Amino acid sequence: MLCEKILGRADQTDLSGRQLDYVNIEWFEAFKKIHKKVTDKGEEVGIRLDDTVLSRGLYEGDILYLDKERALVVHTPKCMVIRVKVDENHPHMAAKVCYEIGNRHAPLFYGEEENTFITPYNEPMYLMLEKLHGVTATKEIQRLDFDRRISAAVHNHHH
Repeated sequence: MLCEKILGRADQTDLSGRQLDYVNIEWFEAFKKIHKKVTDKGEEVGIRLDDTVLSRGLYEGDILYLDKERALVVHTPKCMVIRVKVDENHPHMAAKVCYEIGNRHAPLFYGEEENTFITPYNEPMYLMLEKLHGVTATKEIQRLDFDRRISAAVHNHHH
């Protein structure tokens, strides 16, 4: 199967009566145009998207294939992240956190709470953030929500 378009979102489409199959797209793959994957049900799938995916990315719930019987939906697995909380008594440190993460070309996301940020985990980043005064860094496992991204693009590689 070859998928060449994002056909909609699962949460905005009536998928009742269809068999759902999922293809895992890791966060660092979400902005790539070409993929060769195997779905959860064991079907090989090729994904070849146009340039819009370079800035939009593939989101959890994107539909890549749809007919009367089946739907192929993107699943973004959870990953290890760093949750960064800036203490309310040190609000100026939010700029420092964003600068340091951006300076390392890491993707940056808003957290669910005010003055909270999320970035994919790597040890040097974690150790650096842990040392900042007025900042708490914790490791967590969660799904990255591209609707909450701050950085303009997420690089299609990781270290």
